[in-house]
Amino acid sequence: MTSPGQVLPGAVLFACNFNRVRSPMAEGLARRLFGTRVFVDSCGLKPDPAAETEGVDPFVEAVMAELSIDLARHRAKTFDQIEPDSFDLVISLTPESQHRAVEMTRGRAVEIEYWPILDPTLATGSRDIRLLEYRQVRDGLAERLRQRFDLR
Repeated sequence: MTSPGQVLPGAVLFACNFNRVRSPMAEGLARRLFGTRVFVDSCGLKPDPAAETEGVDPFVEAVMAELSIDLARHRAKTFDQIEPDSFDLVISLTPESQHRAVEMTRGRAVEIEYWPILDPTLATGSRDIRLLEYRQVRDGLAERLRQRFDLR
């Protein structure tokens, strides 16, 4: 629930490098938190060839399914495939996407935030260790969303 007087944005865009790991996680979590009150989308800087055939990262799909968030239909998009005037808030999850978001919104009334989120694809070790890293990113994003929008 939002605080009295808390105004939610009309539309939020989450951005990362390939729109295959962090930004789809954030999109799925935000959709669950906001329901239909806010339009939510995500994009990346450039297409990832694997995303065209495989969709989101399999570890992302697994840890999001643990929360009953299905990302099987997610299809990666780039900044070039979205309408920049459609968003009130852009949340960048990587330095590179932050730079692109600033360029995209120059001269527009769009709020931009940078949330530095570690890349779980860099985790090494067993499947269980890697899943733990993905869960930490997922849970960190969920907490950041709850704090940013004062949702409890």
